[in-house]
Amino acid sequence: MPAELTIVVPTYNESDNIERLVNELTIALKGVNWELIIVDDNSPDGTSPLARSMAQKNAHVRCIQRLGRRGLSSACIEGFLASASPYIAVMDADGQHDEQLLKQMLQGLKNGDADLINGSRYIAEGSTGQLPPIRVKISKAASAVAHRILNITVSDPMSGFFMFKRASLEPTFEKLSGQGFKILLDMLVTAADSIKVSELPYTMRARAYGESKLDSLVVLEFFSLIIDKLTGRQIPLRFFMFTAVGLTGVVVHMATLNFFFNTQQEAFWLSQAAATIVAMTTNFLLNNSLTFRDRRLRGKKLFSGLLSFYIACSLGAAINIEIAASLYEYNVPWAIAGISGAAIGAVWNYAMTTNFTWKKK
Repeated sequence: MPAELTIVVPTYNESDNIERLVNELTIALKGVNWELIIVDDNSPDGTSPLARSMAQKNAHVRCIQRLGRRGLSSACIEGFLASASPYIAVMDADGQHDEQLLKQMLQGLKNGDADLINGSRYIAEGSTGQLPPIRVKISKAASAVAHRILNITVSDPMSGFFMFKRASLEPTFEKLSGQGFKILLDMLVTAADSIKVSELPYTMRARAYGESKLDSLVVLEFFSLIIDKLTGRQIPLRFFMFTAVGLTGVVVHMATLNFFFNTQQEAFWLSQAAATIVAMTTNFLLNNSLTFRDRRLRGKKLFSGLLSFYIACSLGAAINIEIAASLYEYNVPWAIAGISGAAIGAVWNYAMTTNFTWKKK
């Protein structure tokens, strides 16, 4: 008999929590025809093999192991697409979400007119529990940004614990950006006023085992999602990131040039060459860690990638200069000519490095 409810759980290094999660869901969802889809980003701790081993013994469990891809939101989307259930829930594997609420969410969707029911920490009787104060502040600040900039009215748009009707949200799947950790926010903005949302309070529990996967880049990914939604996905989000890194390269270049030319009294051409190499290397490392985080180069590939980045950006610089000079010769104002050359050079650098330096696996 087909599953009525699919619980999608994105994982990375959660092998210590999988068995506990399955046991708790089995108790909480007694009488419900459910399935658990574990979407694992090729965890080095053996989460995928463990999940497959459990699937051989438990018909409720399925596993999707992703290779060469990372990210909570994109993992959730793959889980949605792999399911056929009329109701889909999202929760974490770490034990912080209250599985006892799943039945109540399911009944609420069946009996009410809500299309999505969100587990909220910020309405009456809800609580952030033992979440560290700094995490609470970040979550509340992000919620405030979402409320003001994206006109989200849900009290806890940063929640990772919710359930929805497939028929109501399925039309939005192809429009989701899949950026960062906050799949709920992505879905709410994409669906806009086409769905009705209700919320249930829950108290966030302490993580059962392992460590949180959230790091300082979560803030960057959050604002990347905001930009992606505000621009209607017309401009690739990676290009925004790539350009932002490029602007930091200008600062690095000028600081290095000043150091060698003014402080060390080196020849200008040598100082300029050193500044160019340092700035390009810094840009490469930042792009490798931020812009192309999901395709990050390591080991020997880091050095070959750096070489291809040097080549691509050197050609981009030549194109930049040629176009700017040509425009200026045709009486285009020098500022517009310069910006035009820089913009085309940036597009060239982005296109070349995306397809060669950090090509998709």
